Amino acid sequence: MKYLSIADAENFISSALQAEKVPVGDADIIANLMVKSDLAGADGHGIFRLPAYLKRIRAGGVNLNPNIHIEREQGATALINGDNALGHLVMNKAVDLAIKKVKQHSVCWVGSHFGNHSGAASVYVRKLAEHGYIGIYMAVGNANHMAPWGGIDLLLSTNPIAIAVPAGDEPIVLLDIATTVAAYGKVKVAAQKGESIPDDWMIDRQGKPITDPKRSSEGSLLPIGGYKGYGLAVMIGLLAGALNNAAVGKGTVDFNAHHDLITNTGQTIIAVDPSAFGDKEAFVQRVIDLVSDLKNSSTLPGVKEIRVPGEGAAKTMAERTRVGIPLSPELIEALNTCAQECGIPALKL
Repeated sequence: MKYLSIADAENFISSALQAEKVPVGDADIIANLMVKSDLAGADGHGIFRLPAYLKRIRAGGVNLNPNIHIEREQGATALINGDNALGHLVMNKAVDLAIKKVKQHSVCWVGSHFGNHSGAASVYVRKLAEHGYIGIYMAVGNANHMAPWGGIDLLLSTNPIAIAVPAGDEPIVLLDIATTVAAYGKVKVAAQKGESIPDDWMIDRQGKPITDPKRSSEGSLLPIGGYKGYGLAVMIGLLAGALNNAAVGKGTVDFNAHHDLITNTGQTIIAVDPSAFGDKEAFVQRVIDLVSDLKNSSTLPGVKEIRVPGEGAAKTMAERTRVGIPLSPELIEALNTCAQECGIPALKL
């Protein structure tokens, strides 16, 4: 495993995007947000995705000069039309608008459609929490990889949800999960590395486990918590997809298989100002107290420590900020292929 510094990772991504005619300012924003996914440990959503993004750009699947704009607006709500821009730009706009609106209304709901894959959900709720707000994010995934509970037709995606709660000087309490046992990005990473996947991630059309990630197209990802995860995926699909007039169900486009098609990805960001419900510092202290109680609670035999949501990501961010982003030999090869295709210098590790 080799390590790529944060600065070098951002420069490499931005240079590759600029080589494919992405405007400099947009390329820098996208590179910064992609690397934030890697910093949080979401390895299937950061620089790993660069080759796929470049394929979509070359195939004409995204708009490189978009008019990202507010299509509808009413009080504390808004619907953003991403104009088929690269997804990071759409969500960056959505979060900025949410920060503006939550200052005015104490709570806001911003939906978007005609977006694209935008990396890890945690990136966007983390920004809200860093500003002192509670952040909630939901999205329809960019390909259907899950069947309804008891079925075999792939009608649902991984439909992630992320929630971030500020905790003062302590690590942000942050949950970022797919509604499937594993995000599909993890399956793709395992396939690239030639590794197997656990037998509780996917099943084939006969209900038997799939452990070879290269056979993923033959089966369905399993939902978290059985039928409960399926139900949660449905509701997120309705709130982030159907409500926003975005793709959901049979209308979802697999961006891995169809690089030239418009995905019309739907996403939702919600922001809440804790001070609307009482003293903000007192709330933060209650958050810290609960985390402390959880961390100091008794453990089962063999368990070394109790962890809370966001703790692992905070440690990973600190470590990777110091040593860089880990890259497997397979990923380095894929990125250097991109460099050759884009006419930019290869990675030097």
